[in-house]
Amino acid sequence: MSSVLLVAGVLVSMFVAYNIGGSTTGPAFGPAVGADAISKPVAAALMGVFFFVGAWTLGRNVVTKLGTELVVDTGIFTLESSIAVLFFIGVALLVGNVFGVPASTSMTAVGAIAGLGLAGGVLDLAVMGQIVIWWVVSPIIGFWVSLVIGRYFYARLNGMVAMERSTGPLFDVDRSGVVPIPRVHQTTNRRELAGTFTVVAIGCLMAFSSGTSNIANAVAPLVGSGELAMNPAIAFGGLAVTIGAFTIARRTLETMGSDITELPLTAAIVVASVSSTLVVFLSALGIPASFVIIATMSIVGLGWGRATRPMTAPEVVAGDGGPRVTVDALAADEEGEPLPPIGEEDVEDIPSPGALFNPVTTARVVLMQNVVPAIATAGAYLTFRFVPIFGF
Repeated sequence: MSSVLLVAGVLVSMFVAYNIGGSTTGPAFGPAVGADAISKPVAAALMGVFFFVGAWTLGRNVVTKLGTELVVDTGIFTLESSIAVLFFIGVALLVGNVFGVPASTSMTAVGAIAGLGLAGGVLDLAVMGQIVIWWVVSPIIGFWVSLVIGRYFYARLNGMVAMERSTGPLFDVDRSGVVPIPRVHQTTNRRELAGTFTVVAIGCLMAFSSGTSNIANAVAPLVGSGELAMNPAIAFGGLAVTIGAFTIARRTLETMGSDITELPLTAAIVVASVSSTLVVFLSALGIPASFVIIATMSIVGLGWGRATRPMTAPEVVAGDGGPRVTVDALAADEEGEPLPPIGEEDVEDIPSPGALFNPVTTARVVLMQNVVPAIATAGAYLTFRFVPIFGF
């Protein structure tokens, strides 16, 4: 019976990882595919490789935190309870999808495990407090870092990453030898190569950061139960993510996966870099992080910084006669467009609100990012506390 439950647990775990692969490949490699820098199969392959590398390295820290440290007695992770926890993660994520908001798998997983710990009276409040504090602090850091970049460095970056595609392909494949060798096409210029390398590298960084944080969401309960060792758990999870990247992620790649990829290329690179770096940093500390919330606040900060360029710092503080600050400012620039110095830009060049950033939409995203984990926490607690089969 236990072997049947273990197989069921592994399958449910892989189903969660499968959906992670499908939902995160688009945000990571959507800009690269949209710019015709790489194909969808190449994007899926890169997602699988870099997700696995992130999971195999820093991802272990997060798995350990959720699977062994968040509760003071890991004996509470029976096979039955582990499968139930994964079930609540899946159901809560489904609620987010119904409302059209990509829910945080990390926060949802923590919520479900916390509900289990509360029901059994074994939740480590110190560890939970540490995680919650970083959940609050990390989006604030992302906001301010992006604000500084948007105000003081965005214009320069915009000129550096300008990428005009040539008429021909990026590479030709020399098949004259035994092994096909890619060669730069004669119409491809250095700037095009640099831009392509940048957008693909950012995608790889996002895939790596996803692996460091999200692998725990799929395998931590089983690892915590002691029924599945760390290495095979990561292998199963990485395989499922890769399958998801090659199958259901094709649609997310077509639609660019998330609001991040609807930004101009420069803004997408900044947001992805800031958010991924913070997620990797938190994963090194063993903290499961919400990429979506950090990225949302990074978008707002970047737009705020960009929109206040027409004003000097004292004018921004005073708030006199300045433009309404929105992320629409990010759409004001074409890649490579030269901009005047700070305080000398024409306010009329800042477009009207509503193109990329809507305060109502942002509030809905942030709200659902907290409601979905709350649903997982409450559902897990009530089930484990009052359903007799779990015996808590």
